[in-house]
Formats: sequence, structure tokens, C-alpha cells
Amino acid sequence: MDLFTAMDISASGMRVQRTRMNVISSNIANAQTTRTQEGGPYKRKDVTLKAKTFEDALSGVEVDSITSDPTPGERIYNPSSPDADQEGYVTMPNVNTMEEMVNLLDASRSFEANTAAVKAQKDMATKALSIGRQ
Repeated sequence: MDLFTAMDISASGMRVQRTRMNVISSNIANAQTTRTQEGGPYKRKDVTLKAKTFEDALSGVEVDSITSDPTPGERIYNPSSPDADQEGYVTMPNVNTMEEMVNLLDASRSFEANTAAVKAQKDMATKALSIGRQ
């Protein structure tokens, strides 16, 4: 594996972790959204990743899909809400803020690890060039 292939793999990891962080941030921001354009409460989104090619798992990673979580949200009794049903219950989004924070921390650490790998690869390339100049 050459140096640029290693950088491409790390860069693909950084791209998918950035996408994960954006989706997780959207989930957290909409944790109290009880009315969407589609109707009903916000549905938590989840990112699925896959290897870029099946033959060579060392070619990087990419986003396979962003899907909505079908898990129903909690129903809270609040008859004064405009989003309440006939029984006075409001269906909340299926977002668990604590779980999303853990996912955000995981994505952030993965992004940092890929950043450190790119820096190490850059340092190796710089050292190789300096050796070649001598």
C-alpha cells in the first residue's frame, strides 16, 4: 500500500464520520420536534457504513444509507398541545439524547483517529523527502 492510498483510506473515514456527526446533530436538534413536514414527530436517523469495495476491504469506507428509525416515540399526556391526539397524548420523537451524545463522542473520536493517521502519513512523507535530499 502506497502513502497516498493510506491517506485516501483515512480521508474516507473522516468523510463518513463527518456525515455521522451531522446526522447525530440533527437528531439532537430535533429531540423535541413533535410536528414535521411529513406529519407526526421527528424520526431518529441512523447512518449505515460499508467498505468501498467488497473485494478489497482496505479501500476505505463510505456511507451506505441514512435511514429513519421505525421505533415509536414515547407518548406523553399533554391535552393542551396542538399536536395532541383525541385522547390528549402527544407522540414525542424517538430520540434518546444520552444515546446520541455517546454516538457523537464515538464519531468524534473516530474522526480524531483518522486525523492523527493522516498527520502521521504526512510526517512520514516529509521525512522520506528529507532523506532523499541528503
